[in-house]
Amino acid sequence: MTLPSNAAPRLSAVPGPGTELDRVLALTSTEPVWRLASDAYQEEAAQRQYRPEWTWAAWSSDGQVLARALWWGQSDSAHPLALDCLAMADDVPAAQRATLAAALLDAGHRAFRETGAETPPLYNLMRLPGSWRDDPEHVTAVAWRQEAARRAGLSVEVERLQFEWTPEEPLPSEPRRLVFSPEPDDEVFFEAMLRVAEGTLDAHTLESETANGREAAARESLQFYLDRPGKREWWRLAHTPDGALAGLAIPSATPYNRNVGYLGVVPELRGRGYVSEILAAITRFQATEGAERVTATTDLGNHPMAAAFTRAGYRNTDTRLIFSAPVN
Repeated sequence: MTLPSNAAPRLSAVPGPGTELDRVLALTSTEPVWRLASDAYQEEAAQRQYRPEWTWAAWSSDGQVLARALWWGQSDSAHPLALDCLAMADDVPAAQRATLAAALLDAGHRAFRETGAETPPLYNLMRLPGSWRDDPEHVTAVAWRQEAARRAGLSVEVERLQFEWTPEEPLPSEPRRLVFSPEPDDEVFFEAMLRVAEGTLDAHTLESETANGREAAARESLQFYLDRPGKREWWRLAHTPDGALAGLAIPSATPYNRNVGYLGVVPELRGRGYVSEILAAITRFQATEGAERVTATTDLGNHPMAAAFTRAGYRNTDTRLIFSAPVN
């Protein structure tokens, strides 16, 4: 198939349950990139995590589904939070894929802005193997998605490692050098977040600090975790036995499973193994709560955090690429 230049594809949201949606969800591809299954879409659509106005497709002049973009949000989200799945029909020529995908993303982004979204949702290219760069098919599948994201304004790219702990692994040893205590005052946690963010290796935090300043970045992190499904009463501050702040632990959750959330150590106490104690406290808490799977992510370049996950019995399951708009 060659897309004729004088017959631009129709780009539109899917109107809702019916034949068009069935055809969009039935789109298949032989590319080695994760795609959302139809039954998973339907299950989460029932929870309003996928919605017709967040489900977009490109159609040929003769009614074929050329591409689809499935955006996701929480059940109470006013706007989508992330693009979960971007897929292309196999017969769309390789040379035209980035252009078509960028047009589809642009159309969705315009619609989201018209309903009040301030920034375009990020794009999560999920479940890549850690060795994806060694596989030509993966490289090709990633390349046109990278280019489409860039053209659609999602020019900031971060590669993150996905980890998970399951009960088949031993629990990390109980922390013995730190004291963990609840702190109901959000402002106290805000100040702790400012402290642990100093010298961070986290790409998103660094970008946010550069664009908006340290305090705004810490406020953003605080609000992010307040908005997650995890409960505020799970949060803990970590102190040394003499009462000095050592760091913080924010166990959290997604709509799917428990996760590590946010943790950090103040700069003056780094290099003493406290990150492992804080991670152990979070993991043990989630396990005590009955979690069958605890997930975590860290940037590819954050070697100390990746090493801490490995020491705690977490397994590196896959890699994800996250594309987002620059922070203004």
